[in-house]
Amino acid sequence: MNRRHFLHAWTASAGFLAALLLSGCGPGGGGTNSATLRIGEFASLTGKEATFGQSSHNGTELAVMELNAAGGVLGKSLELITQDNQSKAGESQTVVNKLIARDGVVAILGEVASSRSLEAAPVCQNAKIPMISPSSTNPDVTKTGDYIFRVCFIDPFQGTVMANFAKDTLKAKRVAIFTDVKSDYSKGLAKFFKERHAINGGTIASEFDFNGGDTDFKGQLTAIKASNPEALFLPGYYTDVALICIQAKQLGLNVPIFGGDGWESDKLMEIGRDAVEGTHFSTHYHPDVGSPRSRQFVDAYKKAYGSSPDAMAALGYDSAMILADAMKRAGSAEPAKVRDALAATRDYDAVTGKITIDPNRDASKSAVILRVEGGKLKYLETIAP
Repeated sequence: MNRRHFLHAWTASAGFLAALLLSGCGPGGGGTNSATLRIGEFASLTGKEATFGQSSHNGTELAVMELNAAGGVLGKSLELITQDNQSKAGESQTVVNKLIARDGVVAILGEVASSRSLEAAPVCQNAKIPMISPSSTNPDVTKTGDYIFRVCFIDPFQGTVMANFAKDTLKAKRVAIFTDVKSDYSKGLAKFFKERHAINGGTIASEFDFNGGDTDFKGQLTAIKASNPEALFLPGYYTDVALICIQAKQLGLNVPIFGGDGWESDKLMEIGRDAVEGTHFSTHYHPDVGSPRSRQFVDAYKKAYGSSPDAMAALGYDSAMILADAMKRAGSAEPAKVRDALAATRDYDAVTGKITIDPNRDASKSAVILRVEGGKLKYLETIAP
């Protein structure tokens, strides 16, 4: 998000909340009997994973603007109320409680990081408010309950994709794994990668842990190098990944490094520079994979924000559009009816591809593999479920 749009979004949100306080609006104020439909969003707009939240918010905001320009939903305008969890553990539960109890939202959109979605999901489930995560891939997120949904694939699929990539493309049988023990996403993706890698006849050369936010990884990387791996699987988030790749290169650990969708950020290349060249990761979307729906989105996003969208932006957009579609099919914004309509979503024509919500409230859809080349993300292939 550029600075102008970031300030605009927060000025609008602050003004709207001030109006709520002055008018005495409280819980339920954005419900089915009000003039507008309030949608809550929680995201990491600042902090360690800020690019995730900023991109996802841009996509969500764009969808709301387009919906309102087309007449809104059920004859009402949508009000997007966004809360920043600052990329901090424990903050998501607090801000989602505020969105539901104070602001009276009829649905919640968020989060990107699985750990933060896992914090918020029980709040939404207990309040019986539908929650749609744009891109939390840990399978436990939707296991929280029947009001919790997502529009992205899940880690059992992503882990399988990357294990097959190691076998078929990298030709690597001995793979080392470096996992962030503070991240449910990282631990889950490592688990599912290991399971498929074993089925594929591969072995684990070594397995080490780190704490997200650390800056010195040389001890673990030295031990990983000593295990003589043919590749390193690194299921982490972009800031840690970039630093790890830099230090791996400094130590002469010259093997292919690859990971999952937590890598997706321009900051990966900005921080890692030549150390991340030639690395690969799986993700949900790339603008070069162009359906007519995707091309329309890319053009609108560039016009609104002055840059190309990434997968988090596309998934943020899809989460808002699928929510609006469910409300229209339900003919109501009542949470229970919206929940039922979301569960019945089939072959929705989304920016990131056709989405069907399965019985576990997960999205069945394809993954894409990207390669860092020349400081940019190059599309390699699409892998169907």
